[in-house]
Amino acid sequence: MASPPEEMDDDEIQSPPKSTYKDPDDGRQRFLLELEFIQCLANPTYIHYLAQNRYFEDEAFIEYLKYLQYWQRPEYIKFIMYPHCLYFLELLQNPNFRSAMAHPASKELAHRQQFYYWKNYRNNRLKHILPRPLPEPVAPQPPPVPSSSLPPAPSAPPAAPSPAISPMQYNNNMLPKNESRNMVSAGIDRRKRKKGP
Repeated sequence: MASPPEEMDDDEIQSPPKSTYKDPDDGRQRFLLELEFIQCLANPTYIHYLAQNRYFEDEAFIEYLKYLQYWQRPEYIKFIMYPHCLYFLELLQNPNFRSAMAHPASKELAHRQQFYYWKNYRNNRLKHILPRPLPEPVAPQPPPVPSSSLPPAPSAPPAAPSPAISPMQYNNNMLPKNESRNMVSAGIDRRKRKKGP
C-alpha cells in the first residue's frame, strides 16, 4: 500500500495544467509583425540582405517561410499592400533562388524586372481589358440601275475598320512645337541678353 504523500504526487502529475498562455492582444501583435515581414519580401534588396547574412541557411528560418504561405489565402491576402511579396515568398521556397539572391547581379536583375512590370502593367492590362470594336456592318449594295445615258457614279469603297486606340497613346503631332528656330523666323526672340550699362 502506498503512503498518502505518494498518492498526492500521482494526482498532481495526471491533472492538466491550471494556467495556459493567453495572448494579451488576441494575436494582433503577431499578425502585424508577420504582415510587416511578409511585405518586406517585396523588396529584392531586403531579400539580398537576408541572403548575405545567411538567414537562408537556417532551417528554422526556411520553415518560417513555409509557414508564411498562409498569407496567400483570400482571408489574409486582402491585408497585403505589396502583392509582389507573395511572388517572392513563392520563389523563396526554391533553394536555387535563395542561393542566387546572395549575388548582387541577381538582386539587380530582380529589381529591374520588378520595375519593368510596374512600368508596363497598366498598358498591358488595358490591352486585354478594353473591349475591341465590333466590325462595321457593310451596307448592302443598291440594286443596279438600268443603263441610261448617264455614266454610273463611282461608288466609294467600304471603309476599313480602324484599330482601337489605347488611352495611353498620345498624339504628339497635335501639340505645336516650340522650337527656337521657328520662333526666330517668326520674329520672336526669347534669348536672355545681358543689359549694357
